[in-house]
Amino acid sequence: MTSAIRTESLAKTYYTGFFRKAFVGLQGLTLDVPEGTSFGFVGPNGAGKTTTIKTLMGLQTPTGGNAFIYGVPISDPESRRRVGFMPERPYFYEHLTAGEFLDFYARLTEVPSHERGPRITSLLERVGMAPYRNVALGKFSKGMLQRAGIAQALVNDPALVVLDEPMSGLDPIGRALVRDIILDERKRGKTVFFSSHILSDVEAICDRVAIVVGGQLRGVGTVAELLGQTIDQVDCTFLYGADLPGTLIRREGARVTVRVQAAMVDGLIDTVRAAGGKVLEIAPQTRHLEEVLLTEIERAKTVQEARLGVLA
Repeated sequence: MTSAIRTESLAKTYYTGFFRKAFVGLQGLTLDVPEGTSFGFVGPNGAGKTTTIKTLMGLQTPTGGNAFIYGVPISDPESRRRVGFMPERPYFYEHLTAGEFLDFYARLTEVPSHERGPRITSLLERVGMAPYRNVALGKFSKGMLQRAGIAQALVNDPALVVLDEPMSGLDPIGRALVRDIILDERKRGKTVFFSSHILSDVEAICDRVAIVVGGQLRGVGTVAELLGQTIDQVDCTFLYGADLPGTLIRREGARVTVRVQAAMVDGLIDTVRAAGGKVLEIAPQTRHLEEVLLTEIERAKTVQEARLGVLA
């Protein structure tokens, strides 16, 4: 499968202050984003997500490693010809209307003149901004600007769409609209690479996800692979008057819900039925991406503390 993005030990170190103190923003990132997928890039603040995206987009120079977009080194501006990009904090020319804003970027990305008008109309409709085509951006709310920014990222009909925190500032309707756009682009064979703190959205729409913590890749795979297939705990609800083993979740009269280890479920069901009780619901407890991310953050913290202990 062709790689839309490929990085090899990509690194970025910043030097700040009078004494040029080093701060490692990204270290040894090796990542492959297959063509035609929706790929989520998640991690806490300061993890290296925006550093990675800025480096891929040529906004800063890596201090180590290599990266390629459709096989073209990112040092070559030609690598970004097929890319649509919305940064985390986009700048908007507030005096322009939404239509003028998109026309400006359509010209920058060399969209043919006969295609610009119809494409801008279509994009404004897709992001729910058609009624505001002739309204100046300076009058837009943060969520409206975010929608305009997403339309700008699509104006050149890119093969690869890179979005840094596209859900930021959006209400639930706006988030659903962006999710639909990402899924639509994937159906069209496009690649969407985006960072987000809204992990439920990442779980719902991503083919693959990478977790980055402290500038290092901590996990990558499908959502199912990252969450794991093993079910450790199960919530069991019965009509049963007596006490049951496990953790009590709730009791309402004779209706009781307990959480037990998966290996205990069959025996518990047999016990309840033998005593004349009734099984109402068996609900396996699955992990979520947030739990996986928090686990990786704690692991990284433990490693860092151990290193500091050795240095001390």
